[in-house]
Amino acid sequence: MQSEIIALAVAALKLALLLSLPALLVGMIVGLIVSIFQATTQINEMTLSFVPKIIAIAVVLILTLPWMMNEMIDFTKYVFSLIPTFLR
Repeated sequence: MQSEIIALAVAALKLALLLSLPALLVGMIVGLIVSIFQATTQINEMTLSFVPKIIAIAVVLILTLPWMMNEMIDFTKYVFSLIPTFLR
């Protein structure tokens, strides 16, 4: 019983990491590019660092939303299939 619960928790953490990875990577890459641009041009505008990251992350989330939904639906089906195991 405990091993199934631990396996479920590990699967949930892996799914959370997998689903957050595209947005985090794009945010990091865009932030790095904007930081390099700001360092080379010596422009220290605060909105210049946030607006491109927000736009890039929104685009990535829109593009990856169908895949994310499929992953979440599969995980939910997996959790529902484990309910009889936990009721014993």
